Amino acid sequence: MIPDSLTQIQYDTVYNVFSLVIASQLFTSLFLVICLPRVLPRYRQAMTVAAIVCGIAAYHYFRIFNSFTEAFVTEAVGGRGNYAQVAGASFNEGYRYVDWLLTVPLLLLELVAVLALARKVQSSLLTRLIPAAALMIALGYPGEMATDNLTRGIFGLLSSIPFAYILYVLFVELTRSLERQPTTVRKTISLLRLLLLATWGVYPIAYLLPGIGIGGSDAWVGLQIGYSVADILAKCLYGLIIYRIARMKSFADDHTFADSELSLEDSTSLKRSTINS
Repeated sequence: MIPDSLTQIQYDTVYNVFSLVIASQLFTSLFLVICLPRVLPRYRQAMTVAAIVCGIAAYHYFRIFNSFTEAFVTEAVGGRGNYAQVAGASFNEGYRYVDWLLTVPLLLLELVAVLALARKVQSSLLTRLIPAAALMIALGYPGEMATDNLTRGIFGLLSSIPFAYILYVLFVELTRSLERQPTTVRKTISLLRLLLLATWGVYPIAYLLPGIGIGGSDAWVGLQIGYSVADILAKCLYGLIIYRIARMKSFADDHTFADSELSLEDSTSLKRSTINS
């Protein structure tokens, strides 16, 4: 439930957190695009998708930020005081669900694409993961917008079914496809799956808060912080780990490419040390 008013500290906190997310998503996207030549062509699709995910998130956080600043205003002199919700205006939580509807399936596509599995295996994984991810978000939205706990609980339960199926595919089905991956890649994939589980776990917890009677402006601010931090970890950090996996697999696949990249890094490090000295 969106509060009727926020204190100055609460308003500034949400304002700054949204700004942090915009900067994180935008510049992670730029970094991934710039680094495309640093991996072999077969892994660039995964990095491109990772950049698109962060770009989509940055756009929607611009919309969320604007919705927030338009929904809460203060009449205090100098703009320092409590902020009240504007009559006829409301913070649009729906922007998050539009973002998730686009980015959550793409996050799973990143993971499958960077592994460069056999076409048949890749197709099998994607045809199960992507529809399940879209269904999970679509079922969660009516519950998020509901004003009664019964409707919220029903849709929360329904959305947990595709969520559980995604976890099964990631932790059981995908594991069977990792045998031919380098050891370091298998370990990183395991960490990546745990990152998804940890960050996605924030959303159902936040979803359940109104149902157990936790509300008010402090809870709402905490909810926005939790969603924002989870989005940074689930998109920016996730994308950077995808880049790391792409680099490791590129080095394992082509030793000439690895030698040229490592030589470039050594040359850059030498130049930096010379400048610093």
